[in-house]
Amino acid sequence: MDILKHIINDTVEFYKWSLTIADKRVQKWPLMDSPLPTLAISSSYLLFLWLGPKYMQGREAFQLRKTLIIYNFSMVILNFFIFKELFLAARAANYSYICQPVDYSDDPNEVRVAAALWWYFISKGVEYLDTVFFILRKKFNQISFLHVYHHCTMFTLWWIGIKWVAGGQSFFGAHMNAAIHVLMYLYYGLAAFGPKIQKYLWWKKYLTIIQMIQFHVTIGHTALSLYSDCPFPKWMHWCLIGYALTFIILFGNFYYQTYRRQPRRETASKPGKALHNGASNGALTSSNGNAAKMDEKPAVAESGRRKRKGRAKRE
Repeated sequence: MDILKHIINDTVEFYKWSLTIADKRVQKWPLMDSPLPTLAISSSYLLFLWLGPKYMQGREAFQLRKTLIIYNFSMVILNFFIFKELFLAARAANYSYICQPVDYSDDPNEVRVAAALWWYFISKGVEYLDTVFFILRKKFNQISFLHVYHHCTMFTLWWIGIKWVAGGQSFFGAHMNAAIHVLMYLYYGLAAFGPKIQKYLWWKKYLTIIQMIQFHVTIGHTALSLYSDCPFPKWMHWCLIGYALTFIILFGNFYYQTYRRQPRRETASKPGKALHNGASNGALTSSNGNAAKMDEKPAVAESGRRKRKGRAKRE
């Protein structure tokens, strides 16, 4: 018990010390004063992930076609706004794409970058609705480990990013991921219109490839910063590399399962199935990657068989 007590006390003291080096500009911004609201939201997400399917078991699936269209195109607008703000603010502040330390001053351009990154963090919380819509539409097979891992970790970990490094190198991955999410949610929004539009959405597979490229670029960019001894927190660099590696592994496995193995049988019988909303959304998720972003999509066949108006969506 003494050892456990020491560990807890040391953890509390470390957290108190870390607050002394946190970004004072974001301290009073919504959700940023304490990690508890963010942890509560993520915990509620996981709780709904457990209870939601139980609640829907004996009930008819919701269609949500109009809701999905509005949601997806709203996310297109939000991610475009984030990309635009990060790109223009970084350009105005003469940011370097090779090495950019965090400037904690109240310079208008730096505050603009920090604000755009905060909106990026908020967007990851909004993306929890991807899973909510899956559950309400009873697309349980779309809720894979990759999907949950991506959504839950992106929102939670980006709280740390905004709290301590709301600027500098952080802008690079966020504005790249936001741009990819514009394309992803555009795809999901168009797919929600139904088969008449879905037959033109041949580019789903390439969105998954772009997501994987994003993670490789992230690792290369971060490694270059470490090599050049960029004065950006080293712990953040190493954590980002490790995090990106997990997505490369998970998305690589998803890509293989979806496009290299199973689809050969499924697409031969029904070419349009992979384009249905429920399936397509799951496949591109990531995101985060994140990515971003955006995730998994083995349910391609099931989506094709059903002709309901609303199709599940997933980032």
